[in-house]
Amino acid sequence: MGQYFIFFILALLAEIIGTISGFGSSILFVPLASFILDFKIVLGITAVFHVFSNLSKIVLFKKGINKKIAFRLGIPAVLFVTLGAWLTNYIPQKEIEFGMNIIILLLAIYLMTGRHKSLKESNTNLYLGGTLSGFLAGLIGTGGAIRGITLAAFNLEKDAFIATSALIDMGVDSSRAIVYIMSGYFHQEHIIYIPFLITISILGTYAGKRVLHFIPERKFQYIVLGVILTTSILQTVRYFW
Repeated sequence: MGQYFIFFILALLAEIIGTISGFGSSILFVPLASFILDFKIVLGITAVFHVFSNLSKIVLFKKGINKKIAFRLGIPAVLFVTLGAWLTNYIPQKEIEFGMNIIILLLAIYLMTGRHKSLKESNTNLYLGGTLSGFLAGLIGTGGAIRGITLAAFNLEKDAFIATSALIDMGVDSSRAIVYIMSGYFHQEHIIYIPFLITISILGTYAGKRVLHFIPERKFQYIVLGVILTTSILQTVRYFW
């Protein structure tokens, strides 16, 4: 039970940070949580947790949803998240974990350089961003940062950014949760934790929304990226150790 208490604390912190930064909670939460729980169990619980998390964001930020962007980015994301989640049954777990750490490490470095700001506002980038973010979400448990990079090109206001991203993520997480449950990543014993996950998703999203009014978003993003870099490096060292 002790490891699940730590898991819930991490989930709450990641939810607050994910709401504020716009990268999504999984880019920080999945590598951290896999320190204390089996990676595939983390994938299963995280997917179910994010379904409630996205519902909270949609309710709290619903006025900002851009349906056109959500549709064009969301459809390929939902299609390819299923493929990525299905592949976790066939690729060895250690290789998936190592791939996750390397991808997150490179992504964090890329975000820190600021080069993602040059991404063009186009339907092609929406389709590509949806495809890549969905596939990675299914395979390694996180694709929110790529979705965030894609959405950033459209200069959405904070509320619109968070709400639109949450609507897309709702479809992504619902799809991969079904595949993970069918693959045995979410066990019957984990059902008891659902009320805690619902509470954490609501509290974390609300707290993140409140904090958004006081913390400069760009500075906070660099702090988050620093934490993500450190976590990825530690996980990579742990893999080789």
